[in-house]
Amino acid sequence: MSFGTNYRAPTTSPIEVIILKGVFLCAGKGTRMRPISYSTPKHLIPLANKPILQYNVEKVIDAGITEVGLVVSPEMESLYRETLGTSKWGASITYIHQEDPRGLAHAVACARDFVEDDPFLVYLGDNLLHSGLTEMVGNFEKEEPAASILLAPVDDPERFGVAEIEDGKIVDLVEKPDHPPSDLAIVGAYLFNQDIFPAIEQIEPSDRGELEITDAIARLINEGRNVTPSELEGWWLDVGRPSDALKANRVLLEEVDGSIEGEIRNSQLKNRSEIVIAEGSRVENSELRGPVHVAEGARIVDSTLGPHVSAGEGVKVRKAGIENSVVMDEARIEKIELTESLIGAKAEIRLPGDQIKTIAGNRAQIVDERA
Repeated sequence: MSFGTNYRAPTTSPIEVIILKGVFLCAGKGTRMRPISYSTPKHLIPLANKPILQYNVEKVIDAGITEVGLVVSPEMESLYRETLGTSKWGASITYIHQEDPRGLAHAVACARDFVEDDPFLVYLGDNLLHSGLTEMVGNFEKEEPAASILLAPVDDPERFGVAEIEDGKIVDLVEKPDHPPSDLAIVGAYLFNQDIFPAIEQIEPSDRGELEITDAIARLINEGRNVTPSELEGWWLDVGRPSDALKANRVLLEEVDGSIEGEIRNSQLKNRSEIVIAEGSRVENSELRGPVHVAEGARIVDSTLGPHVSAGEGVKVRKAGIENSVVMDEARIEKIELTESLIGAKAEIRLPGDQIKTIAGNRAQIVDERA
């Protein structure tokens, strides 16, 4: 990625990481992921059998941050607590309420008491990053800017907040511009010191009626504060819709090392190095075409799975065919062909008798949890 002719890439020499706090913005209602998001918060949807949020927390821990605050809506907090408690995946977790969501800047402001006087990382909870946070945090400590923003080149910058860079510094930010000043999109990871809070207090709602974090950062720039870019390494996935979840599931499955720990009976495994069969699961009289991930306690009988299928804990699949799909915990699939599907936890899909029917999702066929 090019930041301009005068940009000099940051050094990668070892840097002692400062103690930061991490703030994940998870208060969105996930309307584009409904009906799954009625019962499972979007950020906890499993991809390759790990919740989206787990991937993000692990990236933050790799960057030296272990104290995490989740900005959530009050009505969804219990669903997060049920899964995460106050400590998970190596991080301590504090819940922060956003009572009346009014944009990303408003969500950041809600975390002010949590971060206290510390610099902090802000991460959009439904974004997945291949890498880049560790170097970003290290450079933040070295350079001590007011803010740092992770950027990536995109083909359609008008859909994003876009940065303009001169001499290695960000000189302007525009939210979803009709005429983008560059192709460098704001990925969804930011580092701030305490200067961001007065800046948020001074901005007005945008035409969308929201307090935009780009407006607050632009205020810092206009006041002469140093706002630096950081380069994304590898892929970036924004998981906002079912089709995005299926794409992310494919990408993540392709990065998993194969491991056969469960029981295999009279079955064929194609692309074995891309297949995970967890301990306590059983595959019988079936064919698996990697990449496939089968979690603990799953039972796959007289069926075909793959490629690009993740089957969660306790899933039961019998006389079925599934490809390019996510099947969440304890779902039951029988006598049916599924493709491009996102299947909710404890869902049941079966046909009576010996009939077999194919369901091909329009980008994603969503089947929600049944009580």
